Amino acid sequence: MSIPLQIPSPLEQLKSPLLEKHEIEFWIKRDDLIHQKISGNKWRKLELNIKEAKRKKLPLLTFGGPFSNHIAATAFACSSSDIKSIGIIRGDEFSELNHTLDLANKNGMQLHFVTREEYQLKSEPTFLQSLQEKFGDFHLVPEGGANKEGVLGSRNIKKEIQVDFDLLCCTAGTGTTAAGILSALKPLEQLEVYPALKGGDYLEGEILDLLVLENPEQFEQKKSQLELINDYHFGGFAKLKPMKELVDFVNWFYKEFGIPLDLIYSGKMMFGVFDRIKKGRYKKGTKLVAIHCGGLQGNEGMKNRFKVELNF
Repeated sequence: MSIPLQIPSPLEQLKSPLLEKHEIEFWIKRDDLIHQKISGNKWRKLELNIKEAKRKKLPLLTFGGPFSNHIAATAFACSSSDIKSIGIIRGDEFSELNHTLDLANKNGMQLHFVTREEYQLKSEPTFLQSLQEKFGDFHLVPEGGANKEGVLGSRNIKKEIQVDFDLLCCTAGTGTTAAGILSALKPLEQLEVYPALKGGDYLEGEILDLLVLENPEQFEQKKSQLELINDYHFGGFAKLKPMKELVDFVNWFYKEFGIPLDLIYSGKMMFGVFDRIKKGRYKKGTKLVAIHCGGLQGNEGMKNRFKVELNF
């Protein structure tokens, strides 16, 4: 079964008095429109992994938390590609499936819950061996699609951008998307990465470790093109502190531009970018592209968890 995708995703220019005042040319890469169920960077990181699982004729096994966009997207992508999927879920307390896990379950993913302590072992050979003994052979996709296939798929984001720019902005969980984009940048282009996690400084090392380069001598240049912006995590992954400030911004952004954002990734990044524009952190004349990484299904879990209202 083929999956209908909007590739390349649209590139839209945003116009507002704030952008005019600071003389910022602002574009948004609408990866959220790639597909309703497999939107944004999830498809970028899954595409080559799906092909590899089909080539091996094996089920695809991956990891994620109970509200993971990656889990929901993987389940749908595998179901649509006639591949069995197995999801190892962090936390064994979810006797009732939430919105995300219900979607995964309905798309045929075999859910296996492990304790938070066990989940920390997800990269350990002995733990992976125990999963192989339980489920048989599988194609392994690390949490968030953080492998070579995920990085190579993410390079296409940059390759599809047909406007000149100075700065590209993206959010990060594992850093896989950022690594793919960074590897594809031209020498004078810069990348700002907005971690969704508190204490995200370590992601710089993760991103650089994931880089796939044709020439290793490019490494130092690529490192100089990368900057992490750690001031907009709002308390950490899937947290909202202060809640009202972020929710109000996401609602304002939709009213202003007609573009929905999620509260876990792109909403925080976009809040940060606009805050930095207000504070004059970018020189006048800067041409900026922000990547909308999708993940809108995650808003359902956030609305139920924090009782917030979104106007879209």
